[in-house]
Amino acid sequence: MKSNQSNIKKAKKYLNKNHCIGVPTETVYGLAANAYMDSAVKKIFNLKKRPKNNPLIVHYHDIHSLKRDCLINNTFIKLYKKFSPGPITYILKLKKDSKISKYVTNNQKSLAVRFSKHTLFKNLLKQLKYPLAAPSANIATKVSAVKVKDVKEEFGNKIKYILDGGTCTIGIESTIINLIGRPVILRLGGLDISKIEKVLGKKIKININPKKKTAPGQSNLHYSPGIPLKTNVKKPKKTEAFLLIKKRKISLNNYYYLTKNNNLNVAAKNLYSLLRKVKNKGYKSIAVEKIPDKGIGKVINDRLNRASKY
Repeated sequence: MKSNQSNIKKAKKYLNKNHCIGVPTETVYGLAANAYMDSAVKKIFNLKKRPKNNPLIVHYHDIHSLKRDCLINNTFIKLYKKFSPGPITYILKLKKDSKISKYVTNNQKSLAVRFSKHTLFKNLLKQLKYPLAAPSANIATKVSAVKVKDVKEEFGNKIKYILDGGTCTIGIESTIINLIGRPVILRLGGLDISKIEKVLGKKIKININPKKKTAPGQSNLHYSPGIPLKTNVKKPKKTEAFLLIKKRKISLNNYYYLTKNNNLNVAAKNLYSLLRKVKNKGYKSIAVEKIPDKGIGKVINDRLNRASKY
């Protein structure tokens, strides 16, 4: 516990000096900075090579700290009570007197907000006087980071500090829901949409490929290992890595298992690590067998489809 407290203290010191640091969440690692400070937020965009028109998710400790910046509604309260902290991001209206940097929102009047379940990150947020803008800790369009070594691989010594929270337990980004007006899902993620629909008592519209990109993860090319990737493959080439979710009788050197027993939650958790691993092993292309398009399998397929646009 003492080491955790000293690590949080270090993280806080760098953030107070407007540096960007790596932070753990239950979904993926984030690249965090003071969401109220223009100069700090600009560093996030520069480090990630992220387009300026792609808004950032801002992380709060709790609903009380959120009320400084956003207008909340009954739908948000229902979902917050059931699913937060957790892998869900809400789009809410910004208050006119909010201190959130205009660079976070791309001058929009809305804000993407999340409450992480990761104990270490929650404790850090509790000790800060500002929320943290924290998109995934990777170069734009590339594979998200789920371990400290992934963050180091992405940024090297360009960032001052990484708060080590172990391997992310979900391993895939949060579900994003727009709560301004009629609820709309803007990104598939770690929280199953059917659970959200059950709480709200109605079907929810899904718009994950809009012409105008209003939320993270909507660009055509995203989550890419940087080499060609094909989905729904039955017979791969001998020279390419083959990602599987079901144990085969014959296992060849180019076979890599997301899960050996068809467990889609495990497959989601292992997805980014395995994409990163096969790229680092020198493979020039990746083939993936058919993933069941249900539950979190839909999220895996969304990530693979965007990665395949390389």
